[in-house]
Amino acid sequence: MITSEALSGAIANYLNDNGLFLVDIEISKDNDITIAIESRDADVKIDNCIDIDHIISGVFDRDVEDYSLTVTSAGLDQPFKVLDQYIKFVGSEVEVVVKGGGKMKGILTAASPEGFEVTVSKMVKVEGSKKKVQQDTVTAFAYDNVKSCKPVIKFK
Repeated sequence: MITSEALSGAIANYLNDNGLFLVDIEISKDNDITIAIESRDADVKIDNCIDIDHIISGVFDRDVEDYSLTVTSAGLDQPFKVLDQYIKFVGSEVEVVVKGGGKMKGILTAASPEGFEVTVSKMVKVEGSKKKVQQDTVTAFAYDNVKSCKPVIKFK
């Protein structure tokens, strides 16, 4: 039986050499395998997916293991699953859904193994002034307290 660990080990060097990282590996009970990858700096190219397919096919014989394989990039509309995704999107607008309810949008300003920070900017009226000023509020999140965090997609 093919394991996630065996799959990730088989492609680890390729991912590292090509500026990619592993987001997720799903294996169904029918041995349908889906590998999601992401690029650190750019977009995932179709050639990257083809190369990974070839690596997996070279290590695991389809006739012996009887599996189907899908290699894909992590979707922009999908919540982050690994720290590298948070790090990649620092400086971008994200939507955070907190466990127990609550949602906010802001700029992802920091990410670490312990958690991440989102800055929300609002225009507020200051007492004694006619003009509104921008006020930034930084909110820190622990990963355990967050249901999902994903990038906000804007079409211009």
